[in-house]
Amino acid sequence: MKSKNIILFFSILLPLLFGGVSGFLTAEAIPGWYVTLNQPSFNPPNWVFGPVWTTLYIVMGISLYKIVLSPPSKGKKTALIAFFFQLVLNFFWSLIFFRWHLIGFALMEIIVMWFSIAFMIYKFKKLNKFAAYINIPYLCWVSFASVLNASYYFLNR
Repeated sequence: MKSKNIILFFSILLPLLFGGVSGFLTAEAIPGWYVTLNQPSFNPPNWVFGPVWTTLYIVMGISLYKIVLSPPSKGKKTALIAFFFQLVLNFFWSLIFFRWHLIGFALMEIIVMWFSIAFMIYKFKKLNKFAAYINIPYLCWVSFASVLNASYYFLNR
């Protein structure tokens, strides 16, 4: 039982660390460069993003935990690779958009990220339906973020 708690702790900590480091590396761009951009009318207030992303990172961690604890199988390695691939893309999107100001490249990257999340959900479903389905809000949020990214791109070309 104790080892399962340790696995759960690190499964949740990992995505939170990725998100936290990415946020830390891009935070200075929010009050600086970002506020100078033409913003779409449906852009949420900045305070929304922190709680949403924190919740999504915790959900990702819970789903990772369920996959790590799933029985050995042919697709488990692929599912874990898919998880880490989408997490790395998630980390770099913030840097590409906020730190390096490459809105168009960020748009291409977030589309790849969307497909990688969908693939991860597909692979997770074969191992643990709960682990797959709890990531649907994440896919929905990244769908919204993709539209938002595209709007920023077209409004600020």
